[in-house]
Amino acid sequence: MKKIINTLILALLFSSSFAGKPAKTETYIVNTTESTIKWNAEKVTGTHFGMVTLTSGTLEMNDEKLDGGMFEVDMQSITVEDLDGVWKTKLQNHLKSDDFFGAETFPKATLKITDVKPLEDGKYKVGGILTIKEKSNRIEFETTIIEKDGSITATADLEIDRSKYDVKYGSGSFFDDIGDKTIYDNFVLNVKLVAKN
Repeated sequence: MKKIINTLILALLFSSSFAGKPAKTETYIVNTTESTIKWNAEKVTGTHFGMVTLTSGTLEMNDEKLDGGMFEVDMQSITVEDLDGVWKTKLQNHLKSDDFFGAETFPKATLKITDVKPLEDGKYKVGGILTIKEKSNRIEFETTIIEKDGSITATADLEIDRSKYDVKYGSGSFFDDIGDKTIYDNFVLNVKLVAKN
């Protein structure tokens, strides 16, 4: 019996010595200067677009595959790019006001990646928790990641339903008979992240 036990122990030691190394998780820090977030919103009578600034972010890579991430956006940085002069200033201030994102009271929005499913050709289906105005909801989107020379570029289009985040102004979901003053609930964020290890 003792010989059998010793044989089993040796077998376990031998097999473990050849076991693959555990996958290594690496954290990539997002370069907020090189990264961009463009917003696009539509209303009955037209569209508007602009930018918002990322203040910090990380991407977690496990065995060279996306595994997680956390991002913070400065809501007071909202700009409008399709207007000029007084109309540009007016819309920017309105978007930051309590009618929309209440940037003074809620200066930060965050996104935490909670689950990732690899697809193909560097594409992933991503799930996460988006928090705006202290309202948190699950969001899903696809992202493409390109890794080169220790740097990662990730691109994604996020479609967000503002009505889930208490952004009610001009929404047909909350107000009746607003006609051509309706602003659609969904808006899109075109995101490009550049991160380095």
